[in-house]
Formats: sequence, structure tokens, C-alpha cells
Amino acid sequence: MKVIEQLNQAIENKTTHFSFELLPPLRGNSIYKVFNTIDKLKEFDPKYINITAHRDEMVFTEAADGTIEKKITRKRPGTVAVAAAIKNEYKITVVPHVICSGFSPEETENALLDLNFLDIHDVLLLRGDSSSRHDFISNEGEHKYAIDLINQVNKMNQGEFLDGTHVDPFVTPFSFGSAGYPEKHEEAPNLDSDIYWLKKKVDAGADYIVTQMFFDNQKFFNFVKKARAAGITVPIVPGIKPISALSQLSVLPQIFKTDIPEALAAEVRKCKTNDAVKQVGVEWGIQQGKELIQHGVPSLHFYTLMASDCVKEIAKAIY
Repeated sequence: MKVIEQLNQAIENKTTHFSFELLPPLRGNSIYKVFNTIDKLKEFDPKYINITAHRDEMVFTEAADGTIEKKITRKRPGTVAVAAAIKNEYKITVVPHVICSGFSPEETENALLDLNFLDIHDVLLLRGDSSSRHDFISNEGEHKYAIDLINQVNKMNQGEFLDGTHVDPFVTPFSFGSAGYPEKHEEAPNLDSDIYWLKKKVDAGADYIVTQMFFDNQKFFNFVKKARAAGITVPIVPGIKPISALSQLSVLPQIFKTDIPEALAAEVRKCKTNDAVKQVGVEWGIQQGKELIQHGVPSLHFYTLMASDCVKEIAKAIY
């Protein structure tokens, strides 16, 4: 069952599903690291699992003679393969991310063809990280915005390929979600402008929206209210990540441009160890989750990045 069908079912039945997001393992690591995380969380009946995509990075290393060498590498390859492995092992709907940044339209087309062959037809379409966040190599000709990626997928669904080839439309077309930002995208001048462009993606075919992580539910509620007022009617899924380390008090706002409420920040500052931080993060996550469920969200989508044990504790308390 596709993600949008599951979300609509949850809305109809007034239930809240559980889903989560994984990173592909670092280059050379085993798929069983991924399986171990899923094994921790499968008791909560995840309806779908997202797998992030990562572009090439420029890495600087010191050579034996002391000189600095520049190397281009992809630290976490294998999004399509990981999605296929999870689908085969667990029979759970998988949602590989497909990103513009660092991938040419031709690479994207080939990845989508592989997914079609694997009978994987749910994807999350994203622009990806910008070069301002990391020192990435820019591939000439890559899509600049998620709407360009959406247009490419729409054409593929109709059997139109980049080289001008036309075939019969896919028997099972790709269904895709898009990203939303309750605190606005870092490059947007304001939230209203951000929602204007979000509606463009929905009008182009995005079936649902999953949000960037946030720690203040009121910001999510305000975001949903503005989105509905703008004419966005598709399901909106909140993305949740428990704080699990002292460093995240500064790292998460820096990387993900999200605010941490002072009530949460004050509790984290009292902690002397990461174990204590994890407990604070779990308690905050439980409160967040319960309130969101009371407001009828169709799914809680957890970002497990280095925090699968915390997600398990939260899920135990609310499911």
C-alpha cells in the first residue's frame, strides 16, 4: 500500500501511524546496522520507512608527507539498494529519498528506473543540501529546485524520458511526498513565501508533506493552519527527532535551522551526561507525540539519526 493510501486510511479511521527515517550505512558498513535499527522499532508496526540520499562531498585528508589532499567521496551510498533490502527483508513500504543536489537528471532517471524494476514506487522528492552548508561538488546540469525534480518524475510517469523516448505510462506510477518547514526554509524570506512555493509542489503532484524536525508543536499547528488557508489539502506529517546529546543543543539549530524552546534548552543545560540528555529528549518527545496525536495527525514520522533507542522509548509510551 502506498504512503498516501496509508495516510488517507489513518485520517479516515482517526488513527496515527508510526513511521521513521534511516540513514544508509557509511561506506563499507553492513546492511545489518540498518536491520538492527528496524528490529528495535518494528514492534510499533511502522507503516513506511524512509531512506535518506546523500551527494558527493569534498573531503580533505593529510598525506604521509604532510600535504593536504582533496578527495571527492560519497560517504553514504546505496539508497536504492538499502530500500530494496528493507522491502525484501521486512515487507514494509519503503520511501527512498531522491534529491536534486549532486545528481544529474540522467542519474535520477536511472535511479527511478531501478526503483520501478524493484517495484518501489514511493519516493520523497527533495532539493537536498545546498553548497552553503557543506563543501560539495556541483554537478553541471543538475536540477536546482525540487519542483524541477517533480516535473521529471511526472514526465517519467507518463512514459517520457530525457532522450525523447516515449513508452507506455508506468503501470504503477511513482507517488511522491515533499518537504515542509514549520519554521520556514532557511532561504525563504518568510513563512508565507515558503508556503507559496510549497503549494506549487503540491499543485504539481505531491501527495503529502512531511515536515522538517521541530520541537515546538505550536509552530507546527501554525504551519498547518497557514498551509490550509493557502489551499493545501494533502496530509501533513510532522517530523520528530528526540534530542540525544549535549552537542545537539547547538548543532541541530546550526544544521537544520530549527529553534529549540527555552524550556527544553534549560533542561538540557542541566544535564552532565548524554544519558541524562537522552532522558530529557524522551520525555519531551513523549509530550510532543501525545499532543500531536490529540490533534489528529495521520502519522508521527521519527528521525532516528543516532537516536533509535530514544525513539523506541517514545513509541512505547504513546503507541
